[in-house]
Amino acid sequence: MHSVDLTPDNFLLYAVKYYNNPSCLGMKDFENDLKRFKYIKRLLKRYKKTSVVSERLLLNHIILLHNVFGEAIIPMLFYKIEAEHWPQIKTFLVFLDYLPERYQIVKGFPETEVALDSTLVNKLRKI
Repeated sequence: MHSVDLTPDNFLLYAVKYYNNPSCLGMKDFENDLKRFKYIKRLLKRYKKTSVVSERLLLNHIILLHNVFGEAIIPMLFYKIEAEHWPQIKTFLVFLDYLPERYQIVKGFPETEVALDSTLVNKLRKI
C-alpha cells in the first residue's frame, strides 16, 4: 500500500473505496463501522488520562476495522487518531502484525520512528 494524503474532503471516499463487508446491508452498516474510529479514539484518550487500558476491546475494534478495510486501515487510523496516540496505535498494529516494518503512513508522519508504548507491550504479551 502506498502513502496517501488523507484530508477531511477525501477520507470518506477513501473509506468507501476500500470498504469490503459482504454482510453490509446499507449505509447504516458502513457508518457503524466508521464509528469504531471514535470508539478507539475515546479508549485511547481514557488510557492517556487514567492509565487504564481496555486492550482487548481496542484489539477487537482494530481487528474488525482491518477485516472490512484491509491494509487501508493503517493510513486511516493514523489520520483519524491524534499524533499523541500514535505510539499506542503502532503498538497494537505491530502486535497484530498489520504494520510493515518500513511504512510511510500519511503525509506528515514523522521521519523518525514512533516508539512503541512499553506499558501496552507488556499487557499485550500477557494475552
